[in-house]
Amino acid sequence: MNLDDFPAPKVGFVLTHVLVVADPDRSRDFYQSLLGGQVLLEGDPVIIKVANTWLTLVTGGGPTDDKPGVSLGIPADPRSTSGFLNVRVADIARTYREWSAKGAEFLTEPRDHGREIRAYLRDPDGHLIEVGQATGLLG
Repeated sequence: MNLDDFPAPKVGFVLTHVLVVADPDRSRDFYQSLLGGQVLLEGDPVIIKVANTWLTLVTGGGPTDDKPGVSLGIPADPRSTSGFLNVRVADIARTYREWSAKGAEFLTEPRDHGREIRAYLRDPDGHLIEVGQATGLLG
């Protein structure tokens, strides 16, 4: 592991995304295979560098002394979410074909919404992932 790749800044801060997963190995394999993630730490947690960000994969659990009254778990209802990963790509048609060939199951084919073309998929635990390509000026 290259320590320069690890999300531990010497100044300022970095932003990482934590996902609660049922099986860290399965989720690690999913993100490593689909997004080309570089595994920086194995176990629980798994830390993966993906492009210009980091994913931390942890198993759920009950409250702790630093988060009293808060339990962590995988998404309970696939029809509802309070957040999702957003992946911006240069060519969504190519990404859709490549990721589908790797086993990704998109909810729909990419749909054109004017300023962007996007499609959604889920990871093995049901976390929603938006894949989008900007097509028009923002604003």
